[in-house]
Amino acid sequence: MSAFVACLVVGVVVLTTVVLGIFRVEEGYVGVTFRGGKLLTDMAEPGYHVQIPWLSTVEQVQITLQTDSVRNIPCGTKGGVMIHFDTIEVVNQLRKEHVLDMVRNYTADYDKLWIFDRVHHEINQFCSSHTLQEVYIDMFDQLDEALVESLSSAIAIWAPGLEIQSIRVTKPRIPDTILKNYEKVEAERTEFNLEVQKQHVVEKNAQNERERAKIEAQKLLDVSVIDGGRRVKEKQALMETQQIANEMYLAREKAHADSQFYVDSKQADSNNQRLTPELVRKQTFEALMNKAQIVFGDRVPNVKFGRME
Repeated sequence: MSAFVACLVVGVVVLTTVVLGIFRVEEGYVGVTFRGGKLLTDMAEPGYHVQIPWLSTVEQVQITLQTDSVRNIPCGTKGGVMIHFDTIEVVNQLRKEHVLDMVRNYTADYDKLWIFDRVHHEINQFCSSHTLQEVYIDMFDQLDEALVESLSSAIAIWAPGLEIQSIRVTKPRIPDTILKNYEKVEAERTEFNLEVQKQHVVEKNAQNERERAKIEAQKLLDVSVIDGGRRVKEKQALMETQQIANEMYLAREKAHADSQFYVDSKQADSNNQRLTPELVRKQTFEALMNKAQIVFGDRVPNVKFGRME
């Protein structure tokens, strides 16, 4: 009976040891092993592994992108006003090759020191050197970039391998009395901007009207220019037509004169050729015969200038 109990106890111990010695590493993580408080140099990849229970402990370290949310950060401004940042989200990643050094120097909770505590420190530094107006309004859009730069500079020196990808900062909470003043100022600024926008719209409409009038006037001018050009071309065409008609008339008259001159010249030549001595004597004889008078009686009457006495 005692031997059976002993075997049972041994079996239970062995089974418990085997069960406790098996551990699993999730995807996106690596496992670091501490044995007797000392960090071993081997890292466990995702999957199932075996360890020595009671002597070794395993902690998982994320090596993919992760978002650490730092909440409820109080800070005092340069003017002494206490404000609170509800949430600041820091997107960061630890490189796999730097896991052992990071855990050795700052434990597996390295992000508490270099993310959470560091964000508190940088926010308080920023608030203490700026006024409420600068923190809440003027420089708020620059705060996330300033945090990225300050955290990255310190981490690059003291904790290489941890990379800050981005930081998202929510609007801080300020005292209600000051918030009401800001809301009043913002409402007045919004109303002023609205009036300015209305004025811009009116000016834009007036400018559009002027441009439309200019375009209309230019269109009328272009039409007038085109119409004037058309009338000028019509006049030029009429003048050219009249000129052609005049030239045709002159040419026709010249041709008629030339033909008449030619006829007259030929007639003159013909007359010159016909005017022979015989023709002259004949025509003289005919002329004399046409004017001759026959007188019957015993005397011839006196003739003076074609009259008889």
